[in-house]
Amino acid sequence: MMTDHELSLLAAYMFDTHGMKALEYADTAVEELEQIGELLRADAWRALKGFVIDMAEGRRSREGNILH
Repeated sequence: MMTDHELSLLAAYMFDTHGMKALEYADTAVEELEQIGELLRADAWRALKGFVIDMAEGRRSREGNILH
């Protein structure tokens, strides 16, 4: 499993590259992985989506720090 720091770096890359479209990509990945029974991998994409949302809404920095 990836660390929170690694998830933050990946989420920052996805958000910087794709903007809010990154959320759609994460949703698609979750749906497709669940359909083939890859539940652990689907959970990882769910976590990644949560990090992207937190960054988009200013609750998490690109480095993964929680902002208050």
